[in-house]
Amino acid sequence: MKALRAALLAVLWWSALGALVPPVHAQGGKPIRIGLSMAQTGPLSAAGKSGLLALQLWREDVNARGGLLGRPVALVVYDDQSNPALTPGIYTKLLDVDKVDLLIAPYATNLTAPLMPLVKQRDRLLIGNFALDVNAGIRHDKYFNIQPWGSAREAVAPFLGLCKKLGAKTAAILAADAEFAQNIATAARGALKEHGLQAVYDQNYPPSTVDFSSMLRAVRAKKPDAVFVASYPADSAAIIRAVNEIGVGDSVKLFGGGMVGLQYATLQTSLGPMLNGIVNYDFWVPEPTLDFPGIQEFLAKYEERAEGQGVDPLGHYLPPWSYAYMQVLGDAVEAVGSLDQEAIADYIRDNEFETVVGPVKFGPNGEWATSRVLMVQFQNIENGELEQFKHAGKRVVLLPEEWASGEFIFPYTEAKK
Repeated sequence: MKALRAALLAVLWWSALGALVPPVHAQGGKPIRIGLSMAQTGPLSAAGKSGLLALQLWREDVNARGGLLGRPVALVVYDDQSNPALTPGIYTKLLDVDKVDLLIAPYATNLTAPLMPLVKQRDRLLIGNFALDVNAGIRHDKYFNIQPWGSAREAVAPFLGLCKKLGAKTAAILAADAEFAQNIATAARGALKEHGLQAVYDQNYPPSTVDFSSMLRAVRAKKPDAVFVASYPADSAAIIRAVNEIGVGDSVKLFGGGMVGLQYATLQTSLGPMLNGIVNYDFWVPEPTLDFPGIQEFLAKYEERAEGQGVDPLGHYLPPWSYAYMQVLGDAVEAVGSLDQEAIADYIRDNEFETVVGPVKFGPNGEWATSRVLMVQFQNIENGELEQFKHAGKRVVLLPEEWASGEFIFPYTEAKK
């Protein structure tokens, strides 16, 4: 057993992306060390790699301005391999061996949820990174999540609201049997009735599922008005390909909802026109209503660095938010004037922050005070060329209305043509 623990520690150490300490110029003192894990391998790595690049860009920018508290900033980063079983051990090492000053969470709900007991027990500040409802039960007062949809119920409300607006009466639900997907699928199930909907088909599936033909045939047989899907990147792609081969029937007015991966450039270019008509959540898209101060400058820098590195060339999904939550953390540290965990948490809770994704204000549970999950519809995609996704008109914002940028095309069977 001791040998196994030693071997695991060695793997974690050598798989580390390193304490990325930039050259010290004007700063003095030892670096402020910020620790995290980020998926660089495994199914979440497409987003993880892009998120890490954004963190490196923030570190370079803040150090070029003199660091934080007059000290350079270093990132201590480990590859969690997209494996939730590894994150508690990694973060224990970050605290006990690396002795980092601050923590930020790994990407995604499934990787963050196992950490919550640890950070609450240690009473450590944690900035969450697209982790849905992981603090709902733990209620840690030093946790803040950059993901702008507040709660699972708020995450599904826009899609179900569109169902009601279209007069839909019946719905089918497909959901991966994993934490994030089950969180939003459970919220959708609980909110169907208040939106005038009845579930006529409800199916969970193992995350390793690759063949969805039988499920989609079952969906067709039930003739739902709407299909809500809670899926991860690989199964999102497989479901969409199956839909384009088998179809879901002419009854379906609305399709999508909670499909992770459709925000990635790799899936956008590989699926191309198969995406047309799908209505799905997103957090930032290149529509004129979301042209916040600093976002274009950040994306230009990101695109230049991303070229040739094998990371998402668009950087529209995780990168702006990774940069934004570091802006929040950095601004709070500077305002407090120290690394005191409680003081930083109090400041983050009590103030609004200007970031590249717009103004950010947290509520008492560490989620956004006001949800801003977007419902976007893929429209007018003619091929798989990357360039089109850099511009407005391909992922049109439908909701919230204050950020809407185009008209809704429905029903799904017509919009997908």
